[in-house]
Amino acid sequence: MSERDNRLARYRGKRDFAVTAEPAGGPAPAGSGRFVVQRHRARRLHYDLRLEMAGVLVSWAVPRGPTLDPKARQLAVHVEDHPVEYFDFEGVIPKGQYGGGDVIVWDWGTWQPAKDADPVKAVADGELHFDLRGEKLAGRFVLVRTGDENWLLIHKNDDHAERGWNPEDLPKSVKTGRTNDEVAQARDALWHENMPPRWDPVTDDELAELDAMRTKGTWAVRGRQVKLTNLDKVLFPDADPPATKRDLVRYYARVAPFILPYLADRPVNTHRYPDGVHKPGFWQKEVPGHAPEWLRQWHNTSADEDETQCYAVVDSVPAVVWMANFGAIELHPWTSRLPDVRQPAWALIDIDPGGNTSFDDVLALARLYRTALDHMKVDGMPKVTGQRGIQIWVPVASGYTFDDTRDWVKKVSKAVGRTLPDLVSWQWYRDERSGLARLDYTQNAINKTLVAPFSVRPRANASVSVPITWDELDDPGLKSDQWTIRTVHERLNAVGDPMAHLIGHTQRLPRL
Repeated sequence: MSERDNRLARYRGKRDFAVTAEPAGGPAPAGSGRFVVQRHRARRLHYDLRLEMAGVLVSWAVPRGPTLDPKARQLAVHVEDHPVEYFDFEGVIPKGQYGGGDVIVWDWGTWQPAKDADPVKAVADGELHFDLRGEKLAGRFVLVRTGDENWLLIHKNDDHAERGWNPEDLPKSVKTGRTNDEVAQARDALWHENMPPRWDPVTDDELAELDAMRTKGTWAVRGRQVKLTNLDKVLFPDADPPATKRDLVRYYARVAPFILPYLADRPVNTHRYPDGVHKPGFWQKEVPGHAPEWLRQWHNTSADEDETQCYAVVDSVPAVVWMANFGAIELHPWTSRLPDVRQPAWALIDIDPGGNTSFDDVLALARLYRTALDHMKVDGMPKVTGQRGIQIWVPVASGYTFDDTRDWVKKVSKAVGRTLPDLVSWQWYRDERSGLARLDYTQNAINKTLVAPFSVRPRANASVSVPITWDELDDPGLKSDQWTIRTVHERLNAVGDPMAHLIGHTQRLPRL
């Protein structure tokens, strides 16, 4: 039995995983440095502070919750280590099970021990000094053992200290914006290990209400009120027939259960065309002041003054609908997930065609990537971009940096490029490529993005970026822009999303 399994034996022994949706813990993942605080209403309300180290979440139950008040001395009971898969657990533990009750992700972020101390040894010795960087908690904390399992949690009197700070004043989940009451009522939203969340589609009655609405109004969709405006404005005048904002809103509402797994828990950059795709669009990252209160937002505390401070996190059907009404034709999620935005979850391969690149050339390059990934036994899936190219998304486990994924994709791409050198240029600027394709690995960087699967593109025919199977690369009828907002749903009904099984896949990349 591994050391990690030994550490999790107590946790596993208390739970029946045939009944509870809590994770048992899979193979040991790489990485450390995250923390989570879960607000847990079991027999008594308490907060669970968990620090990722040694391949597990070392945990303390804090009855009154952590605080920024430097005068407070909060009891913290050292409990069993939890698997790292518990990090984003939010849901209901059934009654009769250990810890039965509702759980929300009250705060999360990154942590580090003070003065580069060995945190495992510090816990064993009974005193751990550490810094938190979360959405609610920040600054220097100390955990000090006072008895067998009893510790004290103290916040130092630093720049983040705040007298009288009460965690109960901030009751909502940083993951979903829900309260414990809302989680308890959503019995169908139980969390399951290694499965992305699921979102219910809009109902026929909701769509009928949208269709009957005049040019503006308030749409009640999935329990939220979304203000819609200029619904009859034509956004795609050259589509057959022309497509309006109502058509765009309707498309995104219907496709939301398929696109949301790629957007949730990620900052999103938007490419807006409020006056239609026949006029210049612009990128917008900052959340506008008129955004609804329920739209989840992420404040980038690391941003410089001239950088985007607050991003939208599109994690619900109403949020997708609001974005469509906002004129956000394209949705570009970050490669990384909150709270650790410096740790990618995908390695991205972008076959960017040049002016002289045919789609047959793009397909030839994509097939080489297929061969390379198959040879390395690496899972990945292609998608047509809805414009002229193909992108390949490769899921990765936690623990990689953007330097790691960029270097790995660069090495694979260089090998592909050497096989068909007449099709590829490595020049950065398009006008220096002599019309050749670029195998772009540079999107593997923080705040660099590719268009989301099922996002609309600013093309005349209202085309959509759609995941495909590897076998479809051999289909002579395949086109990069063949699916539109009017035809994607027929494809989804027939084949679903071929890429969906890779979401959350914790894959290690082979050394090259």
